[in-house]
Amino acid sequence: MVTGRPSLAIGTMGVIRVYRVANGYWARVLVRDPDGRTRTMGRRAASRAAAERALKEAFRDRVDFHAGTDITAETRVRELAEKWFVSLEAQSPSTRQRYRDRVDKQILPALGELRLRELSIGTVDRFLKTVTKHHGAAMAKMTRSVLSGMCGLAARHDAMDRNPVRDAHVITQPRKAAPKSLSVKEVRQLRALMTYDNKAVDRDLPEFVSFMLASGLRIGEASAVTWSAVDLDAGTVEVRGTVIRLTGQGLLLMPTTKSTAGLRTLALPSWCVRMLRNRAERRGPGTIDDDPVFPAPKGGLRDPSNTQADLKDSLEWCGLPWVTSHVFRKTTATLLDGAGLSARSIADQLGHAQPSITQNVYMGRKIASTEAAGVLEQFG
Repeated sequence: MVTGRPSLAIGTMGVIRVYRVANGYWARVLVRDPDGRTRTMGRRAASRAAAERALKEAFRDRVDFHAGTDITAETRVRELAEKWFVSLEAQSPSTRQRYRDRVDKQILPALGELRLRELSIGTVDRFLKTVTKHHGAAMAKMTRSVLSGMCGLAARHDAMDRNPVRDAHVITQPRKAAPKSLSVKEVRQLRALMTYDNKAVDRDLPEFVSFMLASGLRIGEASAVTWSAVDLDAGTVEVRGTVIRLTGQGLLLMPTTKSTAGLRTLALPSWCVRMLRNRAERRGPGTIDDDPVFPAPKGGLRDPSNTQADLKDSLEWCGLPWVTSHVFRKTTATLLDGAGLSARSIADQLGHAQPSITQNVYMGRKIASTEAAGVLEQFG
């Protein structure tokens, strides 16, 4: 049976042929582009060697051009990661940073030099089990999500027959117990105890913690509150953004919160307003309205991660090692719930998205109920 000449592989060229022409030499070759079509390339030069060399350089440039926009089975995982990361421009800076961390800390050290054709289901499965073993299920689940996004991009470029992450071992986490909250008595004791912790006082934690309990803010949101967002006469605070740390840029005050529901105005209990008024009177010369209410001990923006670590130290000193900043939010929500406030009012206080599309569309939002401030008077 007679068969035709086999097709060139994508991105390759055939045999270069050189011809003598009137003004020198003409080198030509068949190439197969990423679209599957075979085309002719040619270059002219004064000598046979120069013509062949010019054609090879032109072919290399052609391949480099297509490689800049295409992903193939020969692409390495580290190259795929960069192409995938470019596609995340619509994501928030904090989300991109979390994904970047998983790429740099987990995926690239283990898989970065593999070519996509080598990234089998078994390889991915073993990798994810290793991440789970050494870093825990939560970290492994995020890593799995990032790697799946990368492989999905490769599959859409036909560089992989299927997304191997989808068939890899599914990571499960044991069901967590419902987070505990502090009682009113425990809150008052904590606020008092923390004022006797010299390290906590040096780190300006007592009033920061009191503010978080009075407002239910996330730690990044509380760190981002500036004096211009506080209205002491009205007894309110505007939640306008959050503090995050980005690699290569340091701490940034981003004019966004965890969700659009996070942009809100809160009424504060009177004891918190008095605390902020006293704090305002203690402001040093040169303080401007755009300065944070709770700066870092040495000035500037407060780092949420460092503050979490400082809180851990102080809470252990206070005999409450199980308490975290999330427990503060849980405590605020529990007290409001016990006082009979609606789920809607509590969600507005905490900056959560609404559970019902009807509530989202037909009910006003952004201003949390002043009832919350009355209930939170109990912490004072």
